Amino acid sequence: MKKSLLCFLFLALSVIILAQKDPIGISVNGSQRSSDKDSQQNNLSIYPVPVRENSFTIKSDLEISNIRVTNVIGQDIYRMKYITPQTISKVDLNNPQSGMYIVTISFSDETRSVRKILIEGYN
Repeated sequence: MKKSLLCFLFLALSVIILAQKDPIGISVNGSQRSSDKDSQQNNLSIYPVPVRENSFTIKSDLEISNIRVTNVIGQDIYRMKYITPQTISKVDLNNPQSGMYIVTISFSDETRSVRKILIEGYN
């Protein structure tokens, strides 16, 4: 009985420890690329950060085909799809609230990069 109980506790602890491991260490499907790897090859930059004037610029070595800005609860506050892809794009937001936002940039080669930006309010 004690051996059964010890085995059960060992298995339960093993499952708990494995469940808490960081999922980033798990290899991903070969068709997906990590955002960091893409940005190193792409030289993607977003400026100015933090955003203070309701607009920011995205510059990339790859051609940008789509830009989406969402708030932290997933609501789109900006969306732009380019018919002719561009390497530099200015994003003009309509009076956003202060806070953290997620920028998803899709490129013409069907890769994506996701970045966080901070928007500060006016003083």
